[in-house]
Amino acid sequence: MLTRRDFLKVAGLGAAYWAGAAWDATAATPKRPNFVFILADDLGWRDVGCFGSTFYETPNIDRLAREGVRFTDAYAACPVCSPTRASIMTGKYPARLGTTDYFGAPQPEKMGNHWTKDKPLLPAHYLNHLPLEETTIAEALKEAGYATFFAGKWHLGGDGFLPEDQGFDINKGGYSFGSPPGGYFSPYKNPKLEDGPKGEHLPGRLGAETVRFIRDNRDKSFLAYLSFHSVHIPLQAREDLKAKYEKKAAALAPLEPAWGKEGDRDVRLVQNHPVYAAMIDAMDQAVGAVLGALDELGIAENTIVFFMSDNGGLSTSEGHPTSNLPLRAGKGWLYEGGIREPMIVKWPRVAKPGSVCATPVISTDFYPTMLDMAGLSPKSAQQVDGMSFAPLLRGKHAPKREALYWHYPHYGNQGGTPGAAIRVGDWKLIEFFEDQRVELYNLKTDLSEKSNMALEKPEKANKLRDMLHRWHEDVGAKSPTPNPERRPYEI
Repeated sequence: MLTRRDFLKVAGLGAAYWAGAAWDATAATPKRPNFVFILADDLGWRDVGCFGSTFYETPNIDRLAREGVRFTDAYAACPVCSPTRASIMTGKYPARLGTTDYFGAPQPEKMGNHWTKDKPLLPAHYLNHLPLEETTIAEALKEAGYATFFAGKWHLGGDGFLPEDQGFDINKGGYSFGSPPGGYFSPYKNPKLEDGPKGEHLPGRLGAETVRFIRDNRDKSFLAYLSFHSVHIPLQAREDLKAKYEKKAAALAPLEPAWGKEGDRDVRLVQNHPVYAAMIDAMDQAVGAVLGALDELGIAENTIVFFMSDNGGLSTSEGHPTSNLPLRAGKGWLYEGGIREPMIVKWPRVAKPGSVCATPVISTDFYPTMLDMAGLSPKSAQQVDGMSFAPLLRGKHAPKREALYWHYPHYGNQGGTPGAAIRVGDWKLIEFFEDQRVELYNLKTDLSEKSNMALEKPEKANKLRDMLHRWHEDVGAKSPTPNPERRPYEI
């Protein structure tokens, strides 16, 4: 007997099956492209060389940018991890899914002694797993004949909601954890990843597991999803790389760390943290191992590679390891530092190597883009929010999009407060739920979001706010509620 989940999967994927049959109808048609999707954790927009860092060294990611397309206006769907990861898997906004906070954050009815218990608002209730009823990109590709593999950070649910429950044939390390439970060195204390030799480094291990999968499946079409824990806390690094960047930081003397303020939080304004730099370096080396394997096996020309981060760099809390300047704030905030990401796509023989695209895209777009690239039919019931950016890579104009949206009805560990945002063209509006104030910025002339133009351009602000509210209704966005234990917010 078909379960409800099985029925939805079969109904939703039938079109993909027949599209796949048509694709292979002639011997002259090559097999579908392979996909390598590389997702960093907490990596900021300026945390790699090709996006402007002069302290962190990322030669392999920089090479990927030279061979692919660098997207300057790419966004995560949320300023924290789990919601963005869910948006990549499903092509839907977190607000539509109900997955609006990192999984493990307290629900409003269970605040206990959480540090936000006396805030003006109680956060919205959120779903703490990726629903099984959703068709993930792994399931869609698997139905079309792809071998599927996941390595690293999952954080989309625990037992019953793991990668192997969501379309991945192989799972190396994907579990409910937000950060690596045993840190970045073996023993890993992860039930989904066997320990290596004592002291083995996690980024290298995840890279090696990905290479092993690629070797074993080089004659098939495959999806290899390499999801690093790097550079999420804890701040731990290999000693050799730490020493390298300590020496580099010392050479910058007498330059001292520069600090500013974002709300009530200190914010780092200089990139010079040796341990964080070493963590980025190690991740980059693992990326290099995967790219090298594609070259060695002779399959690089039929493999599309994506590189992305799940939210902005950590600059206002938990060690303050990086600076996102010229962007404002960082992880946990709806300012650009919390949601704008370093994104690169390499599509051999299609996308112009070394090119740059300034068209705004968002993490919901990966799902329809990958189906488009694979020649698979779109799924109208699944791709509610995402839009394929494959035309941009082909050198064409993408279909016009009304706006990009964000909804984060929670207090971020990093200092951000409940709010929502919308971007239309160069204009971005943020609405803060505590006091309903809005801030309006022109990102073309004010990338750092320093000059709030809401009072200067009230018609523009009202128009964007109305669009944002209509979108809230369309997706069924949940809102925070007044905290009965706290007096009304005082303006």
